[in-house]
Amino acid sequence: MSAAKQHVPPGPTVYVAVVGPDRTGPARGASGDSATEPPAEVVAAAEEVGAELARRGAFLVCGGLGGVMEAACRGAARHGGQTIGLLPGQDRAAGNSYLSVILPTGLGELRNGLVVAVSDAVIAVGGSWGTLSEIALAVRTGKPTVVLGPLSWQIDYPGDGYAVADTPREAADTALRAVSHHVTADKKRSGTGTTG
Repeated sequence: MSAAKQHVPPGPTVYVAVVGPDRTGPARGASGDSATEPPAEVVAAAEEVGAELARRGAFLVCGGLGGVMEAACRGAARHGGQTIGLLPGQDRAAGNSYLSVILPTGLGELRNGLVVAVSDAVIAVGGSWGTLSEIALAVRTGKPTVVLGPLSWQIDYPGDGYAVADTPREAADTALRAVSHHVTADKKRSGTGTTG
């Protein structure tokens, strides 16, 4: 695939969080840790989501560690994208090697709220308890939220809490379209947008 970006309309940079598991299994660092990387199809999907976002000029925001976060950053970096990692600890060296910007927060799992708060939209790939918390925070705060089909949490939520996408490309398109819609609606409400 070409590293060339698709045309991105002029305007502010869009920040999209890609959330998903670092590793699955017992908590990292637990005695007898048997945690493993997410399944290969989840990692591949995350990498493609990152690539799709980079092609469209969006900045990728994540928790900065391995697994889904590293795969999404790898996809974005390979296509010239910018990646921002908000680490749970205070050690920059813990960040994955595909991050453009590494921000150690020292907040532990509370950094999940920061990942959601600084992003314009959230795409979930795969599932862990941390991923579920990020989906919940995004929906609760009204952020456009996209869950990548059978590879992530399937939540029975009444109303329009989140969208489900079947492919990485559809996830990126849905998230960016929703951000564009929110920006336009916000401008109309504030009286700063044009109507024609």
